[in-house]
Amino acid sequence: MADNKQPQLNGAYYGPAIPPAEQPRAHPRYSRRRSCCCCLFGFFWKLLLALIVIVGIAILVFWLVVRPQGFKYHVSDAKLTQFEYDNNTLRYDLVLNFTARNPNKKLNIYYDRVEGRASYEDNWFSSTDVITHLNSFRQYTKRSDPMSAHFAGQHVMVLDQQDLDKFNSDKARGAFDIDLKLKFRIRFRLGDFITGDYKPTVKCDLNIPLATSNNATGFQSTQCDVDFF
Repeated sequence: MADNKQPQLNGAYYGPAIPPAEQPRAHPRYSRRRSCCCCLFGFFWKLLLALIVIVGIAILVFWLVVRPQGFKYHVSDAKLTQFEYDNNTLRYDLVLNFTARNPNKKLNIYYDRVEGRASYEDNWFSSTDVITHLNSFRQYTKRSDPMSAHFAGQHVMVLDQQDLDKFNSDKARGAFDIDLKLKFRIRFRLGDFITGDYKPTVKCDLNIPLATSNNATGFQSTQCDVDFF
């Protein structure tokens, strides 16, 4: 009689190997959409870089051709006939003459408005209009033009002891350190093209002799600082 016994198995038997689960495949439509978005992003990025390069080259060419410069400004003359302080009140009479120079070879400058503010030891005491729409003007290339301002009147101003000592010292030597700040509104013109408004600030540190003082000396022409930012 034939022996039908199954052969003994060595070790545990776990059955046939289980095939790995199939990974879900991306939908063809989603893949195409993603590829299209990447292409668009790459196109716009290259376009942006090209525009930046073109604008940069245009600015460089403009600067090389036009060589734009800000105007130059100085106080050419000053006359201080009154500068008295008592009872917390300053009485003053000051006339200033300025010269504005346009150093550009191709740019004209429109001076639309200029406002002057005078102060002593950081104490403001007077403001006046130097240029308004009534006397605004166009300054042509390589040209210098005069301006003037008159500060006169009285102003209540409380000086502390340090400022009062400085005032008495200036009075004894016959000259006062007066700070002037001018607010500009200007435009530039190149050919038929006119820019928008620019609003630079001009600062002048002045040492002005008192005309009635025996110790007074002549006023020295003073260059001012022009700040476009």
